[in-house]
This record gives sequence, C-alpha cells and structure tokens, in this order.
Amino acid sequence: MAAGLAFESRAFIDDAFVDAASGDTFESRNPATGEILAQVASCDEPDAERAVAVAREAFAGGEWSRLAPGKRKRILLRLADLMEAHKHELALIDTLDMGKPISSSLGDMAGAIGCIRYQAECIDKLYGEVAPTGEESLALVLREPLGVVAAIVPWNFPLMMTAWKIAPALAAGNSVILKPSEKSPLSALRLAALAREAGLPRGTFQVLPGFGHTAGKALALSMEVDCLAFTGSTQVGKQLMQYAGQSNLKRVYLECGGKSPNIVFADCKDLDQVASHAAAAIFHNQGEVCIAGSRLLVENAIREEFVERVLKAAEGMQPGDPLDPDSFMGAIVDETQHRRILDYIRQGVEEGARLRSGGQPLDGPGLFILPTVFDGVTPSMTIGREEIFGPVLSVFGFDTEEEAIFMANDTPYGLAAGLWSQDIDRIMRVTRRLQSGQVFVNNWAGGDQTMPFGGVKQSGNGRDKSHHSLEEYSELKSVWMALQTE
Repeated sequence: MAAGLAFESRAFIDDAFVDAASGDTFESRNPATGEILAQVASCDEPDAERAVAVAREAFAGGEWSRLAPGKRKRILLRLADLMEAHKHELALIDTLDMGKPISSSLGDMAGAIGCIRYQAECIDKLYGEVAPTGEESLALVLREPLGVVAAIVPWNFPLMMTAWKIAPALAAGNSVILKPSEKSPLSALRLAALAREAGLPRGTFQVLPGFGHTAGKALALSMEVDCLAFTGSTQVGKQLMQYAGQSNLKRVYLECGGKSPNIVFADCKDLDQVASHAAAAIFHNQGEVCIAGSRLLVENAIREEFVERVLKAAEGMQPGDPLDPDSFMGAIVDETQHRRILDYIRQGVEEGARLRSGGQPLDGPGLFILPTVFDGVTPSMTIGREEIFGPVLSVFGFDTEEEAIFMANDTPYGLAAGLWSQDIDRIMRVTRRLQSGQVFVNNWAGGDQTMPFGGVKQSGNGRDKSHHSLEEYSELKSVWMALQTE
C-alpha cells in the first residue's frame, strides 16, 4: 500500500529538512505488512545541540515569544486549518507507520486539530493579575513563556500526543523541539512542513527523529532546555527526572504508565452495553493505550454473567487490515512489543489465571494478536500488576465496595479509573477515594479539550489539555512598583 508514497524522513532543524549530522538512519516499518516505509534520520547529540541553539536564538529574538497573543493565535489556527486539509494524509501516515486502524487514526486527527484550535483560542483570553495593595504600590503578576521546550512523545497516538504537548507550549510563546518516537516518526515530520507553511517563525518548531537514549537524552541533559514534556513509560520518566537534576533543574512534566481499574457494580444497568464499553476500554488501539481499562473489577454477584457478555463483545473486536475502516483492532507496533505481549500472556497462564479467549497471534503476515481475556486474576499475578500495553484484559472479582476500592488503589499507578453504578451516593463515595488523575463514571475515556488529562503516583505529574496545560509552559513574574503619594 505504501508503494509510490513519498515520506519525509529527514530531521527538521532551523527551518529546513536535513540529514542527521552523523548520516545515520533507522528503518520505519509497516507492522501490518513488514514493509519498509522509509530510512529516517537518526539524530544524536550534535543534532540536538544545533536545534537547541537555534531554538534559543529564536526565543531570544522575540519574533514568536514576544508576538502578541492574538497574532500567535492566528498562526496556530492556520496550522489547524492545514492539518484539517491534510487530515486523510496524516491519518494514513500514522496507520502505515504504527499499525493502528485508519478509523482510529482519523479520530486522532480530529483530536489533534481540536487541541491546536482550543489552545490557540485560549491564549488571548488569559489575563494577568493585579495584586491587592495600598495606594503606595502597584503589584502585577505577569505570565511569560519559559523559553525552550523539548517534547518527547510516544508512538501509540503519534499526532494527537504531539498536539497535546506542542499546542499549549507554542501558544504560550515558547520555542519547541519535538522528539517523536522512533516507532512512529513520519507524521511529525509531515507536521513540520505544515507548521512552516502556516507561518511559524524559523527555529520556533523543530523535529528531531531518533532514539530516546540518543536524541532524547541529549535534550534532557541540555543546559539550554527549560522544560521537558514527556509521555511514555514510568521507567523512562524517572530517568528523565534524573537528567533534569544532573543538568539545569529544568521543569519536567510527565504522563507515564497506567494499570487502570474499571469497576463494575452489580447495580449498574444494561450489562450488554457496559460489557461492550469494558471490552473497548482495553481492546481499542490494540490495547496500546496509557489509560486502557486493563483491570476489570466485577462484583462477584454478576461476575460470571458479565464476563460472558465481555467475551461476546470481544468477538466483534478482532484485529484486521488497518486500512479497512471496519477493523476495530490493527497491528501491534513492532516485533519487540509483539513479543513482550505474548510473554505476558504466557506468564498469565503459568501463574494460574484462566484464559477465556485469545492469547495467540493471528495467523498470517503482520504483527497481530487476538483480543485476550483472563479471568480469576489475583493482585499477586504479573498480568494483574504490570502494564502490558496490549490487548490483554485481567478480570478480578470483589464482594464489597471497600474491597473494590482497595483493589483499585493497590497499584503504583494512578492515571485513570472507571466505575459503573446507578447509586449516586456510591458513585460520589468511590470517586473521591479512587487514587487517580481522572475518573470515568458510567463511561470510559470520556472528556474533551476542556478537561485536564494526567495522573498521580507513578503515572506522572503533568496535565495535558484544557487551559491548565498552559500553566506548565509559562512562568509567573511578580512586579512590585513603588508609587509616589501625596
């Protein structure tokens, strides 16, 4: 399918597409077919140093950082319009690059475009403050851009996660360097061309494809990067915080791993609908979702019946050709992740969980895994504790509300949680006690650009989306003016 398509595969530095300084490249493959899509520039420390220097110069020059918010807004809205005009192309790139269904990629494009527009519209509507003083003083609280922001984004939602980082950072007036995942770099490079066309000034937005231990590490250790925004694993997030401490104490905002509980109480209505949502919560995007509802906690009074309904729902969520609009699941991103998921499935069987469906790769070419459901999972089992990042559902049973809350919170993660009930008192009690950055009640993954997205505990500390994200990419400056009085 990629035959005849041309992908930009060079880094975007200083308003131009260039090869890595070393000349090194890495392969970008279509996981559904194994086809090589492009040889992508593999950036390293010299490329990062150059990009940071250009970004710092651009910020100091003020063409973007000191541009009036309303004018920044117009350019970002122009970028959103260009993304809208090219949304099918961008969606196709992500589907070919990381294997997600085309319908999902198109949904991601809507989310990415909506994020750019939302943050653009926010920036000229946020006011500073005048602090209360006596007549002898005037005290102002100003909000200013930080400087150079490095954004390191994951491969599972390539452009949507990119938008969540770069939109508020750019809207606030920063210079941004984007390091896309080496597993899905191509749409970010296409976005760079659109950003240039939209009128973003030289050095304001740059893209460094490469690996985390090379380009990512160089950005994290740079003394001239003021802020690091990251979405990815908890392990890497911890390493980035260490790099910040070893360098210039740059701000680090993290959205890391998850092992999200989805709690179903016996009093919920329409079990078929709830079961369908519970299945989609883990099998959407092949389970390669940070907030995937991978731990399904079901009240024992309905557990057997409910699991059967989940299994039935999963039958309609089988993997298929990612380019088929009717495919619910696509391919696993690469061989490493494919092998990792199958290893977890094997562990689940060995540790005594009951395999109810799936558990196998799909026959034929490509990296596909059937939707997998384990019942009888206990908190001590590996599949019940560790983030798998694949289409593997672990079902737990509980008898009391207190037990459900304890099991839900018995994890180092706290990114998302869900609960299904018709009892409003229970909903409020449980919602307040769940240790999670976001709680979905009688839905899974609901929300829009007005709602902050992020976690607690080892799921991170940052917030994407909403006007709150602008706070992460700006600095408060206090100005105290002494006034002459009669």
